[in-house]
Amino acid sequence: QVQLVESGGGLVQAGGSLRLSCAASGISFSINAVGWHRQAPGKGREWVATITTSGRTKYADSVKGRFTISRDNAQNMVYLQMNSLKPDDTAVYYCNTDPAQRVYWGQGTQVTVSS
Repeated sequence: QVQLVESGGGLVQAGGSLRLSCAASGISFSINAVGWHRQAPGKGREWVATITTSGRTKYADSVKGRFTISRDNAQNMVYLQMNSLKPDDTAVYYCNTDPAQRVYWGQGTQVTVSS
């Protein structure tokens, strides 16, 4: 059974940083592209970033230059370093394979950015 567990969220002031972690069991990140997504209050879930198996990264325009996705295949982890956070980044953040699989969605981790 595949389980993805996100952690590292919290409350931070605008301009601050957070590092999110995604831990996987039942699946190997080394053979899957992995993406981060987020869902703000009252909005649909949106894609944030992806890292491919070769390490190539892609970002949504809204986070480009501020967020960095990375992976540690030995630990079967994927990370999202978030810098220069803005109140608009407030959301629940989720990881998933890319393309996302419906059954892999976890509980997410809450990120709240105060102004």
